[in-house]
Amino acid sequence: MRPLTETCPKPLLQAGGCSLIEHQLRRLKSAGIEQIIINIAYLGEQIRTALGDGSQLGVKIVYSPEPEPLETGGAINLALPLLGDQPFVLVNGDVWCDFDLARLKRHQLGRQLGHLLMVPNPGFKARGDFRLGEDSLLQPLQGASEDSYTYSGIALLSPALVADYPERRSIFPLAEAFRWAVAADKLSAELYRGDWRDIGTVARLEQLRADLA
Repeated sequence: MRPLTETCPKPLLQAGGCSLIEHQLRRLKSAGIEQIIINIAYLGEQIRTALGDGSQLGVKIVYSPEPEPLETGGAINLALPLLGDQPFVLVNGDVWCDFDLARLKRHQLGRQLGHLLMVPNPGFKARGDFRLGEDSLLQPLQGASEDSYTYSGIALLSPALVADYPERRSIFPLAEAFRWAVAADKLSAELYRGDWRDIGTVARLEQLRADLA
């Protein structure tokens, strides 16, 4: 995303009249999710300045600053004291999606440690992250599996997914905990074929801007 992200954190990039993270916050608000924890790292104070306490968007924001880059697993680990013991909706700040987050909020995890929103593999990614079984449980990839799908960056997770992960440490990718839970048959998912975009390049951002206009 350079040079755009040299002076602006990716979630604050604008599309459709507001930032990417504002799109997510509005969707969370519409789903009835008003207590928000935002992890901030690179240029994170710009996010705090832009969003404040969230009152202008009708939500309450608490910030969890990273002392150093922790990756997503490490960031959730750091935020565990703020999360409590109930399931929470996780959304990446650099994706755009029209999925109704209220569906995740209503989902009952049961014995599962998480429920992931999966999407068809985008054009820039030839191989997905997991296979999706008929029982809605995620399964590990088997070779060059053609029925694999990509994790969208949107999920309903139990804090125990990270808290109970045996290799939990201060810095680690969330994908590690996902693979551990998949091996234990404790991660379910659903496939979404609607509008989902990973805003990972300037070209993808410009396309989103054009489409929203």
